[in-house]
Amino acid sequence: MKNLYEYSAFELSEMLRDKKISSVELTEAVLDRAEKIDGKINAYLMTDREMSLKMAAEADKLISSGEAKSRLAGIPVGIKDNISTKGIHTTCASRMLENYVPVFNATVIDKLANAGSVIIGKLNMDEFAMGSSTENSYFAVTKNPFDLTCVPGGSSGGSAAAVSAQEAVIALGSDTGGSIRQPASLCGVVGLKPTYGSVSRYGLVAFASSLDQIGSLGRCVKDVALLQDEIQGHDPMDATSADRSYNSLYDGLTDKILGLKIGIPEEYFGKGVKPEIADAVMKAVRALEAGGAKVVPISLPSTKYALSAYYIIACAEASSNLARFDGVKYGYRAKDCDGLIDMYEKTRSEGFGREVKRRIMLGTFVLSSGYFDAYYKKAKLLQKRIRQEFEDAFKNVDAIVTPTSPSEAFKIGDRISDPLAMYAADICTVTVNIAGLPAVSVPCGYSEAGLPYGMQIIGRKFDEQTILNLAFAHENAFGGFRRPEL
Repeated sequence: MKNLYEYSAFELSEMLRDKKISSVELTEAVLDRAEKIDGKINAYLMTDREMSLKMAAEADKLISSGEAKSRLAGIPVGIKDNISTKGIHTTCASRMLENYVPVFNATVIDKLANAGSVIIGKLNMDEFAMGSSTENSYFAVTKNPFDLTCVPGGSSGGSAAAVSAQEAVIALGSDTGGSIRQPASLCGVVGLKPTYGSVSRYGLVAFASSLDQIGSLGRCVKDVALLQDEIQGHDPMDATSADRSYNSLYDGLTDKILGLKIGIPEEYFGKGVKPEIADAVMKAVRALEAGGAKVVPISLPSTKYALSAYYIIACAEASSNLARFDGVKYGYRAKDCDGLIDMYEKTRSEGFGREVKRRIMLGTFVLSSGYFDAYYKKAKLLQKRIRQEFEDAFKNVDAIVTPTSPSEAFKIGDRISDPLAMYAADICTVTVNIAGLPAVSVPCGYSEAGLPYGMQIIGRKFDEQTILNLAFAHENAFGGFRRPEL
């Protein structure tokens, strides 16, 4: 018999409802697993056994009384550490917020609490979600469960690694330019970046407000659909939240894809993407074609400018959002300062890491007098053009398939001193955030060394169902999650 932590969330949900297991038993199994192996992985920044078991006991009461309405009742969930949790440290993996304990929950946390889910702990990340490797955390470098000498991707590297290593059943991450999908690809799990506005950002510590989106990670498509069902929906606390109705993605899942048109953009399969990964993605596409889908070649010509536009927009917004961390209101404050200006300078110099400071300076530069029109305004015009190209493409296709990452997981330390090489890891994913579209990454192959490859499926706005159905069909043909040997 398998250990409880090895089961998928949808399987565990049925076991809990059938009274075959209790949430306390399940939570203890996941905590024991994390305690046993997280010293190798560094996925968690904190766990609180007493808190988690108390939540599990409350979930068991709900299930026993028949009051549990959600399929996620009693299921342990890992939380990325930039999502506000009342009474629990939320550090954004930064010295600046090392001792910060929020007095409120993010909307997604309240939704999970109302569902009866169990918070298992807070997960490591690149500081303030800025990075593609989880090497930029102030506290620890997270490692890839498939190869402990490699990165797990970022910025949601802790979330992806925890799910992959079976230290969490499912997890929440955030995605500004690929920060759910890229680590999902590198860690061999499923990661969904939903449509911008479909999940409340209230309580998510802002990096780039027009691009950030909370999303789901799991070991299979069903698990991701379950979690997305729970967190999606309109929130009056978030001005960018879409006021619309949402159907259950889990109930709508099917692997019947007859007649669906899949667009293959030539720009995502050329220079910069490893041929082995492109081949693995196209092999998966051919399998979908054999299942009844139709393949249509398309072009998204502005893709070659997307990375430049993304980093201008993202850094400009980061410069504004992170201005609040000044040592006055809350967070880290430098000591032995000579006046207010000296305190500002020392606090931000000492409190922020190198990558965060790099992006703040770049963002401040592109917003400054004389450079606003030359950089930021042009980037926003390009954003409009990229959105239009996707809209035009979706007039002829139902989904677009690309590689998720141009390479498999790279060695820890290989790119940390080369920012441009690190930024290139997002080349396949940033367009989705720029256009505000949904996209899911699913495993589609492995390198000779056994490192996972990911396939990205992009959909129309609010059409998560189509991309998850395609991912589900692929998963059934491909064989699903492969457990790393730890």
